[in-house]
Amino acid sequence: MTWVKVCGLRRREEIEVAASAGADAIGFVSIPGSPRFLSLEEIAPLITMVPSALRRIILTMDLDPDELINVATRVGADGVQPYGRYAREAAEAAMNAGLFVLLPLRADEADQGLQDGSGLMPLYDSRVSGVFGGSGQTFDWGLLEGIEESYVVAGGLSPENVDVLVNRLQPWGVDASSRLETHPGTKDLGKISAFVSKAKGA
Repeated sequence: MTWVKVCGLRRREEIEVAASAGADAIGFVSIPGSPRFLSLEEIAPLITMVPSALRRIILTMDLDPDELINVATRVGADGVQPYGRYAREAAEAAMNAGLFVLLPLRADEADQGLQDGSGLMPLYDSRVSGVFGGSGQTFDWGLLEGIEESYVVAGGLSPENVDVLVNRLQPWGVDASSRLETHPGTKDLGKISAFVSKAKGA
């Protein structure tokens, strides 16, 4: 069954709906400038509301390896999704420290992938200049056909298209954020539930 992450949550009720719907992971965005941004002080109490069976993943920007591990420890996250200058080396350090790691990659670089035995989990997303996740834009899923490694797909996924994607590519996991919102930064509870249900049922 497909692993499902719901990202950019900011309210208790969003966490509760995602968990009850059967999500496997919840993402919290600590990237300044994002409409889903939360400070570490805001993320920490929300993480305590996430059931222990779910991954609690923090999205960060330009943190070096030590900073990334320290931030995850500080807020109680057991997973990271690093962007920016030190993303690859920070991801490897976090994995070695026992954290679950999603390493964001552009879908148009999927042929380069992570087929190197590193153990990192690639997250393929749309390429949108100046936007680090949550763009709401899909990409040509054909770019991922033939990839044998496990991977997660993001980029414009919604209750309306996630089952099509899963049936076509059979990815290890899927991730959604902006297409589940009523407006930037606020999730539609019905769309969260429907997305998880469609992804799991495909």
